[in-house]
Amino acid sequence: MSNLYIGLGSNLGNRREMLERAILSINKRIGPLVARSSFHETEPWGFESEHPFLNACIRVDTNLSPFACLKETQKIEKELGRTSKTMTENDGGKPIYHDRPIDIDLLMYDDMEVNTLELTLPHPLMNQRPFVMIPLQEILEH
Repeated sequence: MSNLYIGLGSNLGNRREMLERAILSINKRIGPLVARSSFHETEPWGFESEHPFLNACIRVDTNLSPFACLKETQKIEKELGRTSKTMTENDGGKPIYHDRPIDIDLLMYDDMEVNTLELTLPHPLMNQRPFVMIPLQEILEH
């Protein structure tokens, strides 16, 4: 079994319910839940919005590969109402963020390093994001 750390966020609809539903789906489809942070309300990062986020991190044990985990989390996002992923501008490759009912990010998979167009592990921006690092630290301390 591998240790997979996942970041979750929601800033549309019933945010708490959306995170709970995502966690249940991850538990059933990717692997058993080992640790879960508390929920943290945060301001949007990288874009302007009147809708604050609710964020959390979880750790699951999984037998799936990182790429299989990515595919499953993308399916879960779609099932929970996410219609598009973050896009990048053509001219500078700068991310374009927007409101979303659910966001599920793979943060770390054991001590594995992956660097492909589809997936980068550890997550390349997690150290710049307090909404990831605070709940992640919570579960790393357990």
